[in-house]
Amino acid sequence: MSDRNSSDDDYEMSEDDISTREKPMGFLEHLDELRGTLVKCAIAFVVFACLIGIFLKESNDVLMWPLNHVRAENAKLVLDLGTSAPMEGFSVIIQMCTMGGFMLAAPFMLFFIGQFVAPALSEKELKAVLPVCLSAMFLFLMGASFSFFLLVPSTLRVAVEINDMFGFVMRWTPASYYSLLLWLVMGVGASFEFPLLIVLAVYLGFLKVATLRKFRRHAIVVIFVIAAIVTPTPDPFTQTMMAVPLYVLFELAIIAGARVEKRKREAAIEV
Repeated sequence: MSDRNSSDDDYEMSEDDISTREKPMGFLEHLDELRGTLVKCAIAFVVFACLIGIFLKESNDVLMWPLNHVRAENAKLVLDLGTSAPMEGFSVIIQMCTMGGFMLAAPFMLFFIGQFVAPALSEKELKAVLPVCLSAMFLFLMGASFSFFLLVPSTLRVAVEINDMFGFVMRWTPASYYSLLLWLVMGVGASFEFPLLIVLAVYLGFLKVATLRKFRRHAIVVIFVIAAIVTPTPDPFTQTMMAVPLYVLFELAIIAGARVEKRKREAAIEV
């Protein structure tokens, strides 16, 4: 009898919990809500893309920092970007506005999407979603910053040294520079998300921390493969520079996964 009453109480509590955050909606109403969410995401993107367009010169000065940093290190280096097509400057502007607008608007987009999804989640799921979203944003920003301030200058430095060794005349174009910058910043930022995926896999029961510890050596090989894919230069220094923080994040993922497994065991004992 007590078990039945407790289950009835839990059912009533869950109904009350849902009713406080979600009102009954039909299919068309959900579509309208989704449309509003997409409109708000689009508005956020357009606003930031327009801001970059308005402050185009200032934005370009920021993005040119890695190249200017390498120039400052070598006073004899003569390296000026030059266009090779009539519309190349225009394509660079489009690239800056679209990718920059998306990156700056991403936190607001996540917030709007979270508002749309939140009513369908339980309180327990909501408590898990918020730290995951914040961790994902932090890891991406950390990876993007690491790439912009350390990895991109190192890559440019190696490229200059290789060209200088062969005696090649460097005629870099804005499109090639911004493509390299975009690939490294976005790619490294995305690769820094992998510890979060490991912790989620442990939380969902797909992976065990003991397995991660057992295959540490294999993980090192995989990390160096990822570093080789993400970094455009084949030199071991740049790849090692990329692989070291990834391995540190892997070890932190093991520690976080162990805490997740401990909490799951404690929750199972309490039930």
